[in-house]
Amino acid sequence: MNDKQIFLSTDLAHRLAAIDIGSNSVRLIVAEPYRGGDYRILDEEREPTRLGRALDSTGNLDPQAVELTLAALRRFKQIAAGYQVDELRTIATCAVREASNGQEFCRRVNSDVGIAVDVISSSQEARLAFYSVQRAFDLGGKNVVVADIGGGSTEIVLASGNVIESIASTALGTVRLSEMFGSGAVLTGKDYDQMVAHIDRILKKEARRAAFQPHLLIGSGGTFTSMAEMMMASRRQTGLPVRGYLLSQAEVSHMLDRLRKLPVKSRRQVPGLAPDRADIIVAGIAVVDRLMRRFKVNQLQVHSRGVRDGLLLTMIDDTLGMPSTDPGNRDAAIDRFAAACTGEHELAHGKHVALLAGRLFEQLAARFNLNLDDWPFLEAAARLQDVGYLINYDRHHKHSYHLILNSRLSGFRPRELELIANIARYHRGAKPKMKHANFRQLSAEDRRRVEQLSAILRLAGGLDRSHSQLVQDATIQFDQDCLDDARLVLSADFEPGVNLWGARRRVKYFHQMFGVKLAIEWLPPEHASDPRRGNEASAESLNGNAARDDRAKTDRSKNGKAAKRTGKSRRLPS
Repeated sequence: MNDKQIFLSTDLAHRLAAIDIGSNSVRLIVAEPYRGGDYRILDEEREPTRLGRALDSTGNLDPQAVELTLAALRRFKQIAAGYQVDELRTIATCAVREASNGQEFCRRVNSDVGIAVDVISSSQEARLAFYSVQRAFDLGGKNVVVADIGGGSTEIVLASGNVIESIASTALGTVRLSEMFGSGAVLTGKDYDQMVAHIDRILKKEARRAAFQPHLLIGSGGTFTSMAEMMMASRRQTGLPVRGYLLSQAEVSHMLDRLRKLPVKSRRQVPGLAPDRADIIVAGIAVVDRLMRRFKVNQLQVHSRGVRDGLLLTMIDDTLGMPSTDPGNRDAAIDRFAAACTGEHELAHGKHVALLAGRLFEQLAARFNLNLDDWPFLEAAARLQDVGYLINYDRHHKHSYHLILNSRLSGFRPRELELIANIARYHRGAKPKMKHANFRQLSAEDRRRVEQLSAILRLAGGLDRSHSQLVQDATIQFDQDCLDDARLVLSADFEPGVNLWGARRRVKYFHQMFGVKLAIEWLPPEHASDPRRGNEASAESLNGNAARDDRAKTDRSKNGKAAKRTGKSRRLPS
């Protein structure tokens, strides 16, 4: 019998409970969802069990902390049962995830308490924290750093609006750092310098700088709420909500300098600070201070909820039939994501490139044993290839990779999103190389798929280089006498000069992947429809296009020199 069956009730309104087993504390929330997806809290409870104590030195969960946690979970289960909740879900994070005896702990929770524990990954933890922030604040038009500081780790999300650009997990937990650099004594001089140097080293290694300038840091977890409560107490501010409270970087630094010079006994007397956090608060604020310096952020906004709230919200979404991200079918989800990143005007270009890529794919599939099941991945990559514009143009193909990988698009599994992201990554710029970490970590089979599909996508993108959807179709005609030669005949109402130029620039990679030399040409509509003029018209068109290409090179050379003289060089988006 699972937890949902244990707490099933038909007499009361639908009720949910969520438990978060963290490195510092165990938390329970019992809630009743509203139809709109929010909820009202019926009960909350927290026990500071310090499950992650001594984890770095022993590699195991502390035996005493395990017993305290089991006792807390028994109480939490009874509280949830008292509210007759319909579903209870329990997650564990960093401490249980890293400990050698983490799985044994989960088995004990299941056998001794009757609760199944889901040990979530650091990426899942970060996403839950970000989802909680999304639902609490309007992120539209803002570049943000979202940090969730726990006892064992700090998860960092870089996002532009509601789109995640990257996720990083760092071993910068408050309990972990306090054990490494001292929790009871004052932190001054060499000890403090060593801790700061360690934090900076981890952040530099694990948390790459944002490709954009963040507007603010949004923080969740006990460290942030404690900072807000201490600041409000010092200012004699009463009745203000913690959620949304703002602190400047200077205020954070001043608070850190004051607290680190106090022994833990004196910190327990600081108004607004819970006594059980006195020994770990300095490490937590130090992480906040170095994060703000790392990302050059001058303002911090406090979020009073976090991972547990994100978990509860996803449970509510599931209960109400509302998907937590990208609702609707696969096609609509792709459109929404693309529009959020590039605007409505780029949707037509992406869809047209997908159409042309599909025509190329279906003509090549049988000849080169392409897997027909790969078509949805090529189509999605074509429609999403330019989402990196959200960050900037110059490296947008690389940003597209990260945005797609972190998008959680409806209808795609994580491995499929990884394929799509890699295909889009190589729609322009460098070809796939083993020195690229994103490409190297794929299986040999998936690397081959990315190479072939990105070659098709690159060529299809060139066929709409003008972003005008002028090329209506592209037909491959293989030479029966020489299997290595083929013609790509374009259908368009009038000569697609820019698109011919764009495709010819990108055909080399296609030749490398498929071993076919592709001559790209356009037949005027009256010739394309006359089979008797096919070969003759093709030759005329090919010769004419070659002459036009020579003239175009001369014109571009002249224009380039003129642009250098005037300083008005202009680059079109790809």
